[in-house]
Amino acid sequence: MRAIRRNSHRRRSIPVLAALAAAAVAAPVLLAAAPAAVAHPREGRLARELVKEATAKGAYRHLKKFQQIADANGGNRAAGTPGHAASAAYVHDTLKKAGYDVSYQDFDIHEAHTRTERTTVLGQDSRELATAAFTFTRSTPAGGLTAPLAIARVDETPGCTADDYPAGAFTGKIALVKRGACTFVEKQRAAAAAGALGVIVYNHSGTTPVRGGFASPAEGIIPSAGITLADGEALTAAAGKGEVTVRLDLDQEHLKKTTRNVIAETRGGRSDRVVTVGAHLDSVAEGPGINDNGSGSAGLLEVALRLAEEGANKRGKGPANKVRFGWWSAEELGLLGSEHYVAQLSGKQKKDIALYLNFDMIASPNPVQFVYDGDDSDRTGAGAGPAGSAQIEALINGFLDRKGKPHEGSDFDGRSDYGPFIANGIPAGGTFTGAEGVKTPEQAERYGGTAGAPYDPNYHGAGDDLKNLDLKVFDTNLDVIAYAVGTYAESLRSLGT
Repeated sequence: MRAIRRNSHRRRSIPVLAALAAAAVAAPVLLAAAPAAVAHPREGRLARELVKEATAKGAYRHLKKFQQIADANGGNRAAGTPGHAASAAYVHDTLKKAGYDVSYQDFDIHEAHTRTERTTVLGQDSRELATAAFTFTRSTPAGGLTAPLAIARVDETPGCTADDYPAGAFTGKIALVKRGACTFVEKQRAAAAAGALGVIVYNHSGTTPVRGGFASPAEGIIPSAGITLADGEALTAAAGKGEVTVRLDLDQEHLKKTTRNVIAETRGGRSDRVVTVGAHLDSVAEGPGINDNGSGSAGLLEVALRLAEEGANKRGKGPANKVRFGWWSAEELGLLGSEHYVAQLSGKQKKDIALYLNFDMIASPNPVQFVYDGDDSDRTGAGAGPAGSAQIEALINGFLDRKGKPHEGSDFDGRSDYGPFIANGIPAGGTFTGAEGVKTPEQAERYGGTAGAPYDPNYHGAGDDLKNLDLKVFDTNLDVIAYAVGTYAESLRSLGT
């Protein structure tokens, strides 16, 4: 799951994101097309069989492979690296042997290398602040950018709109903006439009600097960096008493690379009723990414292999609807792989996708069972998903209820690969088990684990490895994937189609 590049769990808008044409490399026939019918004659059987056959034990071997690949490639599987290329090849070759139509989709990405990230408060009490350069920021001139601070208004949407920047007050200055309510891109654009030469965003909680960024170098229009809540509040207080001058020194190199998605689909099934299931395959550069998101990737791979076996065991009688699996790259850089996939689809190809299921981080070591809130029944953050999303949520919730597994809703906050799909009107749903969020006492009472600790203490770190997983919750989510894939492969009646 990508780092938060917006400033709260409220999604003001998900950019109209996009993606890949579903061209596939020819492969041996996996599943023959089922005759069109309102109700598949075996409806329910496939879901039951997949739940029975797809297990955490089976998927664990894929997690071991991802760990081995990371260990052999500098400790990570980040997009554009040999570790990701090897992971993609493993998924591709495994599914090709199983008889799927499999293809790669290559696309370009940029990689940011920060050489300098420094904020210095000038004057009698000169001091240096802990600073994090935004990913794909514009660099400052050599020697840094020296200018007075101008403080953006702090309200429910701090620094998000033009009225947070009084006319003339920011020209030639560095804007100091509080994190919250909108994307970093929106804050930067508003500050630049007001005449600011650079922008510093201070955190709304915690003790670390804001780590934000943009999707590509093209979005970085003025030098941008993050500082801590305490430093931001101290600067705001000081600026209220008189002019505060700072020197912002950022030096960042942007390198162009190529990475690839992996797409696999059944040869049979109705191509105008495509069940699409996805997980991102890339890790961050800081670690092997075994929970984030080796877990979702391994879960999809295991279910895909069991689905292939079901087709073979029934002498080629496949599901009624085509099933397409996607392993996205560069999610950690801003959903770039899934955006690219959707962008490459024609209007008809988008309409042919009946739904999208997303699984990102499903084995967190201090887990909560989250289900994406398709109907907005939780009334938090973003609204409901496209028509059909409520039914997907209900199907997953009903399955977990029958298994006696507690669960709760999770907002469509735009942090994972469902974003490009729902932005294009495709119903979506799925599960995850938590990232850097902190488990509440109520959640600890309900799910076990440690209150006051992150759902995944190793999120985006070197410790996200095989030793730090909850295999019980992994098994539960394997069952969810299997049940949803098996159900929708046979019938879309629960979606009302």
